Amino acid sequence: MRYLLGALFARRGLRQLGAAVAALCLVGVAYAAMPWRGYPGIEHDGNSDLPTDYMVPAEWTFARLMYPPYDAYRNYRFGGRGDWTQGYTTWTIDYPQGDRHISEMVRRLTVLDARSVEQPVNLDDDDDVFDWPWLYAVEVGTWDLTDEQAAKLREYLLRGGFLMVDDFHGLEQWAVFVESMRRVFPDRPIVEIPNNDQIFHTFWDLDDRIQVPGARFMQTGLTYEETSDPVPHWRGIYDDEGRIVVAICYNMDLGDSVEHSDTPGYPEVFSAQGMRTFINYILYSMSH
Repeated sequence: MRYLLGALFARRGLRQLGAAVAALCLVGVAYAAMPWRGYPGIEHDGNSDLPTDYMVPAEWTFARLMYPPYDAYRNYRFGGRGDWTQGYTTWTIDYPQGDRHISEMVRRLTVLDARSVEQPVNLDDDDDVFDWPWLYAVEVGTWDLTDEQAAKLREYLLRGGFLMVDDFHGLEQWAVFVESMRRVFPDRPIVEIPNNDQIFHTFWDLDDRIQVPGARFMQTGLTYEETSDPVPHWRGIYDDEGRIVVAICYNMDLGDSVEHSDTPGYPEVFSAQGMRTFINYILYSMSH
């Protein structure tokens, strides 16, 4: 499995390594040159509750995209402190607890050798993003990518990377998301992913998908957050070879569902859907 994944990375072009080199140097590809780093978040501190093996490299790492916030959200910070490059802002929602729950889930349910801690990734950090074949972004209804960041993300995706976006709701946040995504792919449509796409059948068959709410469901009893457009959508952007490069989870909160999988009062049916979706998307990203 270790060598197979290395060859897959090489064929897809990340770092443009040869298959043999990728097989021998997989740790270098997956663990990257940038060291692990933690940031203070809106809900949690990335430097707290570190697993004892957090410095141990692995085949796969949950990489989380850092991004500058849209004007309307620039003051949405914990205590009004800091800037987006230092945490405290919307990219840190569910961070790092959600990320570490997902990494633990990958360890338990798949044969992937997952690192126990996440990796925050800043597109402005030279070529660092190319070392992480999986990338996750949360609250993308509040992001505002620069032209340079959009170009870097486009290159990353077309060279074999994969981006999953999650936890944004309603027409206003959809418009903010699309504004930046159009800078990334002005010529590629956002489409509904058909039920027969392999991403829904990589590990589990996800034919009967349900809307997955965040933790606020425990207070409101509602599976949606915005009345302007309450219906969930599983959307995507494809490359020229028919591979999904951006998986868009709109009007749902899959990250919360995994983070709160052991929280009393949060329904198991939502956590199960969230876990299965993450596993399918992760394995799809590593095999396509």
